[in-house]
Amino acid sequence: MAGPQTRERALDMQADEDTGDGLQSSHRMLSFSDALLSIIATVMILPVTHTKIYPEEQFDTTIRKLLATKIAVYLMTFLLVTVAWTAHIRLFQVVGKIDDILALLNLACMMTITFLPYTFALMVTFPDVPLGIFLFCVCVITIGLTQAVIVGYAFHYPHLLNQQIAHSAHKAAFRQHILGIVLRGPALCFVAALFSLFFFPVSYLLMAMVIFLPYISKAAGWCKDRIRGPRDPPTQSLEFFTFDLHEPLSKERVEAFSDGVYAIVATLLILDICEDNVPEPKDVEEQFHGSLVAALGAFGPHFLAYFGSFATVGLLWFAHHSLFLHVRRATRAMGLLNTLALAFVGGLPLAYQRTSALAQQPHEELESIRVSCVIIFFASIFQFAMWTAALLREREALHPSARFGGQEHALMFAKLALYPCASLLAFASTCFLRRFSTAIFHLMQVTVPFAFLLLRLLLRLALAVLRALRGLLARPVGPELSDQGAANARSQLLPAPC
Repeated sequence: MAGPQTRERALDMQADEDTGDGLQSSHRMLSFSDALLSIIATVMILPVTHTKIYPEEQFDTTIRKLLATKIAVYLMTFLLVTVAWTAHIRLFQVVGKIDDILALLNLACMMTITFLPYTFALMVTFPDVPLGIFLFCVCVITIGLTQAVIVGYAFHYPHLLNQQIAHSAHKAAFRQHILGIVLRGPALCFVAALFSLFFFPVSYLLMAMVIFLPYISKAAGWCKDRIRGPRDPPTQSLEFFTFDLHEPLSKERVEAFSDGVYAIVATLLILDICEDNVPEPKDVEEQFHGSLVAALGAFGPHFLAYFGSFATVGLLWFAHHSLFLHVRRATRAMGLLNTLALAFVGGLPLAYQRTSALAQQPHEELESIRVSCVIIFFASIFQFAMWTAALLREREALHPSARFGGQEHALMFAKLALYPCASLLAFASTCFLRRFSTAIFHLMQVTVPFAFLLLRLLLRLALAVLRALRGLLARPVGPELSDQGAANARSQLLPAPC
C-alpha cells in the first residue's frame, strides 16, 4: 500500500510545484496550437473546391488557368502557414513553461492565424486586387510580432525558459537568434505588403521566398564558406535552434500536425456530402414521386467518389503512420517533404469534387481524372521522397529494421510506392485508353485498399519467386566464379525477408 500512496504523493507535490507559482506545462497548449494550425492550413483548399464549373461550361483554357492559379496560391499559403507552425515549434523549444500571460499571447497569435483563410479567399476571388495580398501580409506580420513579444516576455522571466537556456551564459545570443527566426518571414511580408500597393506580382514572389528562406540562407552560408574558407567556430553553440537542413524537428509535433491535416481532409469530404447530396423534400415529391430511395440513388456517383476519396485519405495516412513508426528523428529535409505531401493531401477534397461531377460532366471526365491523379501522385510521391531522405541519414533518422537490408525495408518500399504507381497508371489510361479511363480510375480506388491488406503476403511471395530464380541462375557457374562467390554476389541485390 505504501508504493501507490508514495507515487500519488509525489505526483501531487509535482503538480503543486507547477501550479503553485503560476507556471503550467505547455503540452496541452501546444496540442491545441497544432490542431488549430492544421485546421487552418487545410481549410485553405475550400475556396478552390468551391470554384463553380457549371455542366454547360467547357473546361477551356480560361477555366484551366483560373483553377491552376487558385491551386498555386493555395499551395503557397498552405506552406506559409506551415512556416508559422515551424516557427512556433522553434519558439517553444526555447520556452519550457508557460503562465497565464504567455497562454493568452499564444491565443492572440492563434486568433490572427484563423483569419488567414479569409484573406486567402479574397486573394483567389479577386486576384487582380491587391487588398487580399495586403491583408494576408498584415496577418503574417502580426503573427510574427506576437511571437516576438512571447520571446521578449519569456526572456524577461528566465524561469519560463528551457533549462538549457535558463542556465546558459549566452541568453542574449539565444534571444537574438530566436528573434531572427521568428521575424525573418514577417520582415519579407512587410516588404511584400508595400509592393502590393503598386506592383503586386512582386509580392507573390516575396511571399514564396518566405517558404524557402531557411534553405536559401543555408545555401548562401555554404557558398560563403567555400569562397572565404572555413570560419572559426563560435564561442557559444546555437546548433539546437538553427535552421540547419539536417536539424531534427519534434517528431511528436510533426505527427500531431500531420494527423490533424488528414483528419480535417477526411471531415471536409463528408461535409460536402451533407451539403450537396441531401435532396429537397419538394424535389423528392415532384421528381421521384415521394421515393427517398430513388432520390438518393441519383447521388450514387457522389457516394462512390466519397468512399474512394476517403479510402485514399485513410491509406495515405496509414502509409504516413507506418513510416513514422520506424522514424527516430525527423530531419529538416523530412519536415519540408512532409509539408509538401500534406499540401497535396489538402487538395484531395478538390479531387473528390472533380470525380463526383463525372456523371454531370461526362465530357470533362478526362480532365477530372487527370486532376485527381496528379493530386494523389504528388501527395504520395512526397511521402516516398521523405522516406528516401530518411534513408540518406538512416543511422540518425530510422530504426534498424527499416534501414537498408532491414526486415521492414522492402515492405516500406512497397507501401510507399503503391499509390505513386497506381496514380501514374490511371493517368496514363487517360492518354492511351480514353474510353476505359473512368473505369480504370474507379478500379484503382477499389483495388489499392485490398493491395494494402495483402501487401505483406504478396511481398513474401515475390521474394520467394526471386530467390527461386536466383537459385536457378546460380547453378551454371563459369570457371571464373565459384558457386559460393556467385551466391554472395547476387544476395547483395535482394532485400532481406519480411
